[in-house]
Amino acid sequence: MIAAGLGCRRHCPPADIIAVLRDAEARAGTMATALAAPAFKSAEQGLIEAARTLGLPLLFIEDDALAQAQPSCVTKSEAARQHTGHASIAEAAALAACGPNARLLLARITHPAATCAIAESSP
Repeated sequence: MIAAGLGCRRHCPPADIIAVLRDAEARAGTMATALAAPAFKSAEQGLIEAARTLGLPLLFIEDDALAQAQPSCVTKSEAARQHTGHASIAEAAALAACGPNARLLLARITHPAATCAIAESSP
């Protein structure tokens, strides 16, 4: 699996989420087979609509899995830590979605309203 971990501001338009995803895929040289976002964003319509538009599954990652992935994240944000309790959201979501031996293909990139990181499952 190749998972695109996503973070976004409240009420982020799906077009912004798709734009950051496409940018991340271009930089990583691969296409996501699933999207992953923190469970606390499960009501965010922009994420839901982006997944529907792209025809990709959207996995919501629970808080404990985000916490377990933190040591493998390369990008840390003090603002994210203060707001969510985690220093990395997009990277942690991507890594957690891909399982315990996942590896990061692309560290978090940012667009004005959304972030994206890409990870892959280890064979």
